[in-house]
Amino acid sequence: MAFPEDLLYSREHTWARIDGNLAVVGLTDYAQEKLGELLDIELPQVDDPADQDEPFGTLETAKGVLELIAPVSGDVVRVNDDLIDDIGLIGSDPYDTGWMIVIEMKDFSELENLLNAREYENYIEEEEELA
Repeated sequence: MAFPEDLLYSREHTWARIDGNLAVVGLTDYAQEKLGELLDIELPQVDDPADQDEPFGTLETAKGVLELIAPVSGDVVRVNDDLIDDIGLIGSDPYDTGWMIVIEMKDFSELENLLNAREYENYIEEEEELA
């Protein structure tokens, strides 16, 4: 499975596309495939805080409820309301129209905690070997 090279990835299977001080955040294709059918999503409101490695929302799937974990800290400045009407965007286009939130970052050093595409791919391989 190839992952977009222009993104950074968390060990909790969220991705971040960095543009200046903004981070567009979504769920990786790998994660959504593992979750099976997506049923419902709960996202934060604009101006809500997000903290790295802490939940910012939930995703209800056929297998249960998953907490969505923020890859960076800051304030939520945009929410993808299209997902409320069409949660399938997460599965059909996870790295473009399936984005979830945009965070205005406060601490750029947090990016050092994230993985590049190759590191994320290796992380998944290790995780699957342990499963």
